[in-house]
Amino acid sequence: MWSQKVAQRAIIIAGCLAMVYTQLTMSPATIQFARSLGATGWHIGILGALPTLMLFMQFVAAILANHLHYRRWTWFSFCILQRLMLIPIAAGPWFFPSFSDQTWLWCLIALTAMNHALIHFTTPLWLSWMGDYLPHTGLNRYWGIRQLWMYWSGALSLLGGAFFLSESGLDIRQGFAILVCIGGLFGIIDILIFLKVDEPPVTKMKEPKLKEVLLTPFKNKKYRSFIFFTCFWHFAAMVGSPFISFFLLDYIGMDVFRLLLLWTCSWVGGAIFSKRLGHMAEHFGNRPTLILCTAFKSTNMLGLLLLPQDPIVAFWIMVPIFIFDSLLNAGIAIANNGFMLKNSPAENRTMFIAAGTAVAGMVGGLTSILTGAFLAITSGWSIALGEIEINHFHIIFAISLVLRLAAAVFARTIREPESHWTVQIVVQLVGVTPLRILRFPVGLYRSFRSDENLSLTRKANRKKRLNSKKSK
Repeated sequence: MWSQKVAQRAIIIAGCLAMVYTQLTMSPATIQFARSLGATGWHIGILGALPTLMLFMQFVAAILANHLHYRRWTWFSFCILQRLMLIPIAAGPWFFPSFSDQTWLWCLIALTAMNHALIHFTTPLWLSWMGDYLPHTGLNRYWGIRQLWMYWSGALSLLGGAFFLSESGLDIRQGFAILVCIGGLFGIIDILIFLKVDEPPVTKMKEPKLKEVLLTPFKNKKYRSFIFFTCFWHFAAMVGSPFISFFLLDYIGMDVFRLLLLWTCSWVGGAIFSKRLGHMAEHFGNRPTLILCTAFKSTNMLGLLLLPQDPIVAFWIMVPIFIFDSLLNAGIAIANNGFMLKNSPAENRTMFIAAGTAVAGMVGGLTSILTGAFLAITSGWSIALGEIEINHFHIIFAISLVLRLAAAVFARTIREPESHWTVQIVVQLVGVTPLRILRFPVGLYRSFRSDENLSLTRKANRKKRLNSKKSK
């Protein structure tokens, strides 16, 4: 087995390969592939729901983990199967064109459901493995570095896919089949890397009764507050996010090449700022990072609402919005993973991780399906207010915008006593507060080091107060 230092580098490389797999097999090109098979808004809603709706499989993995001594081979076997899952549906319409498009469309939905079921079955096994193996000190920093390289890998793979589809001369069915096969190869190499990563044995509950295993995360007040927030956040996000690509293709008229370029640009924001966000989450805490990132997640919905029906202009308007949105996604991902890994005990860790994602995912999945049904029922509906046209897409984006703003307020309910104030992150990002500008108009203000010392003092005082309450 590799030493931990070598293994940590290998885990980053594996994450990059996994990102290439993900972007080539589950990119926005999938939406265009589904549209070529006759997909409507309802079908797109189902496809958008599956990544989160199938999160219930994490509970299955969590129950199984309490009966395993090691997770490696169970995780390895199902991951290899999952990496090959989409190849038949991608190649099927190419090799068997006599089958009806509706048959292939429902095969796509079925295999996508199985694909995400396997992803979510293996995810808590892997995260609990990493939670037991990786040192918790500096974990958010390491996660930020890993996210940085993964985001660059995602951007480059999407860029390559965009140029391939544009320059190859193949139609979307043939091009999509080739991308999925290439992605599957990268995905298998990603899994093989972990054969050399050491695994600590599973810390089991003493008496793994099913009811106790399931309910333990919800009895923890701190962790329960996180579960409630993630449920509301997925509800708010999934009203609009699964339909962004569909909106750009169907209403704006953007081609697949520009759509993939747009999503390529979106990864750049996360790549540039992931490392910094990891440092901030490690220093200030996961709660303020979630509050800050969630507060600005309505930006992309606002941009979509104001977008003109011109694919060229729309592309250039959405590029900076997507970059900024990716930055926020990186912060949310780092903070979520950091909170789950740091606040889940070694005993029953897999169930804590499942509870932190699966319940919220099922909420988000049902939201996406219902929103997709709304789009299908209201297809063709629009109303003109002067020169402004409002259609069913604008309705769901407006609702999602309001809910996302409410989610930022809801994030304040997360319990993380050791975290700092959100304003301190803002101070570090901006570099100066309005009060300092008034006190030092020529820019002679204190360095951030004084802020850091002050925040550490506040943190120590907060811990002291908590300890005194416990002693009473």
